[in-house]
Amino acid sequence: MKISILSRNPALYSTRRLVESIRSRGHEALVIDTLTVAVEVGATAVRRGVKVIKPRGIHSVLTAGRIPIHNTAYLPQVDAVIPRIGASITYYGLAVVRQFEAHGAITTASSEAIGKSRDKLHSLQTMGAVGLPIPRTAVIARPEMLYNAVHAVGGTPVVIKLLQGTQGRGVLLAPNFNTVAAVLERLKRVRKQILVQEYVAESQGRDTRVIVVGDACVAAMTRIAAEGEFRANLHMGGRAEPAALDEKTRQLALAAARAHGLAVAGVDLIQSNQGPMLLEVNSSPGLEGIEGVTGADVAGAVVRFLEREQSHKKRKRRKSR
Repeated sequence: MKISILSRNPALYSTRRLVESIRSRGHEALVIDTLTVAVEVGATAVRRGVKVIKPRGIHSVLTAGRIPIHNTAYLPQVDAVIPRIGASITYYGLAVVRQFEAHGAITTASSEAIGKSRDKLHSLQTMGAVGLPIPRTAVIARPEMLYNAVHAVGGTPVVIKLLQGTQGRGVLLAPNFNTVAAVLERLKRVRKQILVQEYVAESQGRDTRVIVVGDACVAAMTRIAAEGEFRANLHMGGRAEPAALDEKTRQLALAAARAHGLAVAGVDLIQSNQGPMLLEVNSSPGLEGIEGVTGADVAGAVVRFLEREQSHKKRKRRKSR
């Protein structure tokens, strides 16, 4: 198979591990800078499932990590795509993934699924619509509605989040209405949409990150917030340890990934008095922390998933002849 990884930085741990796993299983790895792919409409149309691609050349730049990143003005012919799209290029990244999808490439995350998970409100609506447990949540577009939103989720303390944000950034805890008032003044300046969520105190600054690949939970870790911090993100100084999942938590993580349409996902949960609750679903979870903590071969699981999908695709083609 020829497998493409959409990544702007081939030196990142996750990208390097995926390249290693692809090559170790006898496949060809192609790391592509997402922003160098020209999104063409009409000229690269798919006719009856046949790829029509104008050959205009491709060049690569060898990085310090000895993994070349390919810059291309056309859509390369690949069997599968692993999108590793940063939040800052979501819009264009989704267009590139759609282009690969139109040409029949298998993907670990469809453009629709990435867009759904990247938008916190859409993600929560998706999970709520199928009855998955999430903390009480309200979203506001106007700062003056903040107090109403706080009351709607049960009063303080509350967690206040920007609708776009990763690795714990743009998230704060408002323990009382004095803090809410201070946040309100800040919101009047930034004019961004805000998500207000009940604070589940019994989670005690802990959450669980589960990596879902296909129909299996391949790795899980408990993240524990640093002293004086309520966010358990490792980038915020938290620590982690391997987690043993009970069946309810395992099924919940699988259901969350399935609801978003993601074949590979990082699912974040907390434990509440009512049982596990879902916080977020990530379409391109980092591998360094969880592989280091658990020793699991997550990158290998992703490649094996693509192999199974390719075999299934070939069987379907044979049956349709």
